[in-house]
Amino acid sequence: MLETSARLLRLLALLQSRRDWQGGELAEELQISQRTVRRDIDRLRELGYPVNATTGTFGGYRLGAGAELPPLLLDDNEAVAVAAALRTNAVTGLEEVSLRALLKLEQVLPSRLRHRVSALQHVESVPRDSAGPALDPELLSTLAAVCRDSDTIRFDYHSHDGTPSRRRVEPHRLVNWGRRWYLVAWDCDRADWRSFRVDRIAQPQPPFGPRFTPRDFDATTYVASSTSSAAWRFTARVLVHAPADAVATRITAAVGTVEAVDDTSCVLVTGADSVEMLAVWIGMLGFDFEVTSPPELVAHVRTLAARYARAVQD
Repeated sequence: MLETSARLLRLLALLQSRRDWQGGELAEELQISQRTVRRDIDRLRELGYPVNATTGTFGGYRLGAGAELPPLLLDDNEAVAVAAALRTNAVTGLEEVSLRALLKLEQVLPSRLRHRVSALQHVESVPRDSAGPALDPELLSTLAAVCRDSDTIRFDYHSHDGTPSRRRVEPHRLVNWGRRWYLVAWDCDRADWRSFRVDRIAQPQPPFGPRFTPRDFDATTYVASSTSSAAWRFTARVLVHAPADAVATRITAAVGTVEAVDDTSCVLVTGADSVEMLAVWIGMLGFDFEVTSPPELVAHVRTLAARYARAVQD
């Protein structure tokens, strides 16, 4: 049986690992009696950890939010993973906060882990062409929590033209796409899925609820398909001489959409910031195609066709 101090640390780690625990589950994990679990919970409370008792059929214990952040227990791999994420991919809109958190973490890392994290200095990441909009860390945390807990929320939202509206939604996922954060949610008043830019959401005010049953939905694909086309500088409709299913397997929602024409052809709606990139993507499909628009792409494909023809002349 674990000594009391070590057991308390193990109990705290378990409470931090997931939202709710039943007393019997904790007793089984720690190989102690439920009476001892209750005593250890009381000891954690005396040390300032806000361990709340939950009621209901699955009543038990939950580590609540306190006035101060309690020590967070991470194993070796978890600590390295957090440091790697902060060093190589600071959260969009929270870069300065991410670096402050990284410095604090590196200061307390044991020597056996510090060299693993320092090796990440030699990892290069592709720089973003522009910074994402600044975010409120508290807002991002609130939205992540209501997604996790399946709580209905209400908030004020400003669309791209500045028009304000009041929204009542069932939040499902936060998605980071194209230097921006999006909340994907079921809009209760419009009875449809919507994606909301987080930097345009006003802080939702509690109380939240009621709870809802999460729906099965691919939030990342939804955001990719709804935001990519809006960001394209050039949009093209390409007639591809291949079945729609065959073309669809070679692209993602971020690249475009496929519309069947008949059993042997389809239209690919795609786009990019340059006609050069568009031509590369279309050529990599591996199928014959016809381009009619935009005019800039038509001219570029003609130039490429002539260049390739000269390349293979006898």
